Amino acid sequence: MIRNRKIWCAASALALSVALPMAPIHAAPATASAKAVYKDAGAQIEARVDDLLARMTLDEKIAQITTVWLDKVKIFDDRLQLDPAKLAAQYPHGLGHFTRPSDAKGAVSPRVAPGRNPRQTVALVNALQKWATTQTRLGIPILFHEEGLHGYAAVGATSFPQSIAMASSFDTDMLRDVNSVIAREIRSRGVPMILSPVVDIARDPRWGRIEETYGEDPYLVGEMGVAAVEGLQGVGRSRDLRPGKVFATLKHLTGHGQPESGTNVGPAPVSERELRENFFPPFEQVVKRTGIEAVMASYNEIDGVPSHANRWLLENVLREEWGFKGAVVSDYSAIDQLMSIHHIAANLEEAAIRALDAGVDADLPDGLSYATLGKLVREGKVSEAQVDLAVRRMLDLKFRAGLFEHPYADAAASEKITNNTEARALALKAAQRSITLLKNDGMLPLKPEGTIAVIGPSAAVARLGGYYGQPPHSVSILEGIKAKVGGKANIVFAQGVKITENDDWWEDSVTKSDPAENRKLIAQAVEAARGVDHIVLTLGDTEQSSREGWADNHLGDRPSLDLVGEQQALFDALEALGKPITVVLINGRPASTVTISEQANAILEGWYLGEQGGNAVADVLFGDVNPGAKLPVTVPRSVGQLPMFYNAKPSARRGYLFDTTDPLYPFGFGLSYTTFDLSPPRLAAARIGTGGKTTVSVDVRNSGGREGDEVVQLYIHDKVSSVTRPIKELKGFQRITLKPGETRTVTFTISPESLQMWNDHMERVVEPGDFEIMTGNSSVALQSATLTVTP
Repeated sequence: MIRNRKIWCAASALALSVALPMAPIHAAPATASAKAVYKDAGAQIEARVDDLLARMTLDEKIAQITTVWLDKVKIFDDRLQLDPAKLAAQYPHGLGHFTRPSDAKGAVSPRVAPGRNPRQTVALVNALQKWATTQTRLGIPILFHEEGLHGYAAVGATSFPQSIAMASSFDTDMLRDVNSVIAREIRSRGVPMILSPVVDIARDPRWGRIEETYGEDPYLVGEMGVAAVEGLQGVGRSRDLRPGKVFATLKHLTGHGQPESGTNVGPAPVSERELRENFFPPFEQVVKRTGIEAVMASYNEIDGVPSHANRWLLENVLREEWGFKGAVVSDYSAIDQLMSIHHIAANLEEAAIRALDAGVDADLPDGLSYATLGKLVREGKVSEAQVDLAVRRMLDLKFRAGLFEHPYADAAASEKITNNTEARALALKAAQRSITLLKNDGMLPLKPEGTIAVIGPSAAVARLGGYYGQPPHSVSILEGIKAKVGGKANIVFAQGVKITENDDWWEDSVTKSDPAENRKLIAQAVEAARGVDHIVLTLGDTEQSSREGWADNHLGDRPSLDLVGEQQALFDALEALGKPITVVLINGRPASTVTISEQANAILEGWYLGEQGGNAVADVLFGDVNPGAKLPVTVPRSVGQLPMFYNAKPSARRGYLFDTTDPLYPFGFGLSYTTFDLSPPRLAAARIGTGGKTTVSVDVRNSGGREGDEVVQLYIHDKVSSVTRPIKELKGFQRITLKPGETRTVTFTISPESLQMWNDHMERVVEPGDFEIMTGNSSVALQSATLTVTP
């Protein structure tokens, strides 16, 4: 633990230019001057980049495509204050990129080394920018990036539900709003770039990173990805960064979400057709519909070629086919892994050559491989023109972010908008709209009366999920229930079991809790619940039991989908009491809970719900909020059914001996406290040409007694095609709110894009024929009509 930790104040940052010695000046093709084009804010960005690039030495160029994270401690003193002399000595050619200024000293858990609050982060950012812009030869500002998958991963920031939870909302407007708040909290600290969103499709729930995704379906992930980028950068295709916005980084290109054996970084055993039909579409949609300026390559290999060395992927597809104009950045240490894991490079120099040639522009987070490029250029092994291209793209980001004119942040403004009333209200709304009701025999909503036992390993702690931030206050389910019922009901609590000894996502080792100790906790829970009227039982994961496995000593994937440890035994013991049980799942991935699904009276899937999760769960449990979310993934019954996703091919899942191929819960499924009647789909035109459009309409009536939300879903199936096609594919969804007795007509447009496919010649076409148009409120509760497409 770091003690007596001090960070420079803003006043110290502004005085830095006086305290710092001048950096050494090295000969360059041209020198900076007051009339330099790159300093002219009115000049075209391309001209500014050209001018600046022509003035730079090779070493200054290399500085722009490398970064610092673990080595940031080398520029701090022993109290983690910025040391001017160390800074100048360590980076004589400037510092192009700085990783996570909000953390204390790199890859260390914030529970071990607490990060910087808004004022401290701004002080560090401003101090570094003051040095970069006034004490280096050309005055090039630094590009900073941060993590913000479901909230800025920093001290004091707002924590929203994890990505897979927000995908359950099927609410793109809400996701756009959430990411707008994330953007302004990060930008207010002087950081213009974020490593989010993740648009991998998740097709293996053994994979610990499934929580970071928007689910299994390409269309859903694409729509959510577009909304997230629009929130972070603004709606439209403008490439220039707007006030209060940050550059999004689209990750991870690609195949990352279905690794071999479900283990992170494993090979993606997928064909080009599989890539184009499933993995590419979310990335392509974001590139073509937004102003996305950064894409991150994925750790895995595809057909023997790691993504960071895959020129076909990063140049031919991303840049040439899709028209991407921005920068490609590496995943953390992924270029180094071309040597250490993939063994397609003998050393860091060869890794740098492979990645640069493939089109990777920046080496994150420490620049170890790209630091060798200067030597390689001087030896004639790499052309300086190749380096220039990467540098150009990184400089372009800085100009588009306005860093040359506005490098500094305002600490007071950052404190004012960070985790403010509006942000906390949105965190609550997001959590409420992300909770899925999986089962209800009429037990819910509960009445705030009698005695209620709140039990389970996630009852008294707010689990935030991977890439967590440090919000000022987070609400556990126990706290939320107590606040909701007040003195109207008696609340008793018991932990029931522990899942893992530690729950810190950053900690390398993971130890399951002692079974003997858990048996004692189960006995205590049974005694606590013996006289109650109702049990609310939380089950699922900790941030350790399903997470990103980023190293051999930091694993996060599991070969089983069962609940970890003695959680099933806890449920069995409580169920034996004969009390009504509502199970609340707090987890990072789908869990195989067959027995629980059969025996519990009600089940809520919450995933990780963020800082307001406890209040949101209480709102749903007691009926102040009617749940309306849907599952963004298929929930298997067992690991033996994998891979399992709703958009399977016709030959899949013929059947098993002694078991079923049906999932435990299907994609798109979710219940409500009210009921809805959906009409069969109506086509405006039952026949169209291959380039034509039509609309399909569905009448939705709230036939129950409560206001509620329904998610109307559109699926399409090509009945006969030149290559095999999925049995159904999601092509539209709308979440609507209806009062009791209210009816509304939902309309979807069917366009050539809705019907297109990759044919047997790998051409994207719309083939004539009959298409089944299906609508409903899940992937299995569907009604259909036939659309005929003529040549």
